[in-house]
Amino acid sequence: MAEKRDYYEVLGVDRGADDATLKKAYRKLAKKYHPDMNPGDKEAEAKFKEATEAYGVLSDPDKRRQYDQFGHAAFENGGGGAGAGGFGGFDFGGGDMGDIFGDIFGDLFGGGGSRRRANNGPMKGANLRAVVHITFEEAVFGCQKELEINLKDTCTTCHGTGAKPGTSPETCSKCNGTGQITYTQQTMFGSVRNVTTCPDCNGTGKIIRDKCTACHGTGYTSSRKRIQVNIPAGIDDGQSIRIREKGEPGVNGGPRGDLLVEVQVTRHPIFQRQDMNIFSTAPITFAQAALGGDVKISTVDGDVLYTVKPGTQTDTKIRLKGKGVPSLRNSNVRGDHYVTLVVQTPTKLNEKAKEALRAFDEACGNRPAAEAKAADGETAEQPKKKKGFMDKVKEAFEDIDK
Repeated sequence: MAEKRDYYEVLGVDRGADDATLKKAYRKLAKKYHPDMNPGDKEAEAKFKEATEAYGVLSDPDKRRQYDQFGHAAFENGGGGAGAGGFGGFDFGGGDMGDIFGDIFGDLFGGGGSRRRANNGPMKGANLRAVVHITFEEAVFGCQKELEINLKDTCTTCHGTGAKPGTSPETCSKCNGTGQITYTQQTMFGSVRNVTTCPDCNGTGKIIRDKCTACHGTGYTSSRKRIQVNIPAGIDDGQSIRIREKGEPGVNGGPRGDLLVEVQVTRHPIFQRQDMNIFSTAPITFAQAALGGDVKISTVDGDVLYTVKPGTQTDTKIRLKGKGVPSLRNSNVRGDHYVTLVVQTPTKLNEKAKEALRAFDEACGNRPAAEAKAADGETAEQPKKKKGFMDKVKEAFEDIDK
């Protein structure tokens, strides 16, 4: 016979572990090595029995005290416990073990554990969701939007009972009004109780024989309603606004759920947003970049004038302080607007403009005007070249030939 392992070692806990730690360790092992989770696996079955035996001793204060004093010898030779191979002497139908196995079988077979109870008290209604589309500027400064949604209200004919006027819902005979069905399952470890929702009343505990014709037994009627939505300044794309108690009606007198409105911001052709800052580009002419001066820049607050420094290069970034997006927490605090200046090169020039640029280029010490003109595909008048001695000799022989 193989020597038994220490019970604390089997559960993987310290000798001073409290009841909650013991229970948690055993639940973990029981789920892992349960025979129904490991069909045909003898090793898993042996480990499961070993863990169950260990927990059966250590979870009982008297047996744990005996085990701590005498070890496994305390339960040998009919000493009140398990033999080498089984579970004799342990009450597996007890409350603590029943809770554990009720949870395990609930997880395995989809049922509820013995500790689970249906909640027939007041419950908050479900939340509703909607989407609203706004512009970039509306997201920055805030706005009001109107939504049309279907909302449920308590039926005025049956006052929410779902029963035809003059009648009342009856107590479900299957679950006796509890909304739950409890059944006992026999396992190798004893009897295990499981709790499930009653299939006849769907957990309500009531059966409606004669349904209200106005709400068809639901207790609610639906109607199309308009709801005003206040969009705060600074809201971003994808964020939601919660409107209290505009969702589904509550259950058993509970409060209504909420309406969650998701905001979708349309893309702007010029501006881009990152947190509280706005980014854009602004074109400037070559003359403005070279000489400096005032340029007009578009912002969410309208056009503003910005003085460009002489010699500004393309891709120069400037900051317009306080022209960004307001903070959701404090609308008086705003981000900044960052603008990238892009120098535009002219593509269509008349002759006057070309001559001016050639003169400018020559004045800057670059190419002479004639060279620049030739580079543009135009011919410049060349000065007459003086005749040398060989040119004169060549002309004399040409005259003799004539």
